[in-house]
Amino acid sequence: MKKNCWEFKKCGREAGCFNIDHLGVCPAMIEEKLHNVHDGTNAGRACWVMAGTLCGGTVQGMFAQKFGDCQLCDFFRLVKQEEGSNYKYSLSLLNRIKAV
Repeated sequence: MKKNCWEFKKCGREAGCFNIDHLGVCPAMIEEKLHNVHDGTNAGRACWVMAGTLCGGTVQGMFAQKFGDCQLCDFFRLVKQEEGSNYKYSLSLLNRIKAV
């Protein structure tokens, strides 16, 4: 079974977990426009396009600010490897969440 970022990284920002009180729920967990992308729940397998995700203990900024670091992330690399030719490119995903 494919894992979502919060399961893989164990960041504690999913509903009912330890980081909710001071960091809030992760935006990847609640972004429904990316549900089922790479077989994930909401944006759970496309977290690199979401502003406000938690990486390295720090809340991250916008896509343009964080994507360079995301490309080095073990979870990002796992998703790309698992998806192979079915990998959805980041700009197309970013456009989905910006669409009205």
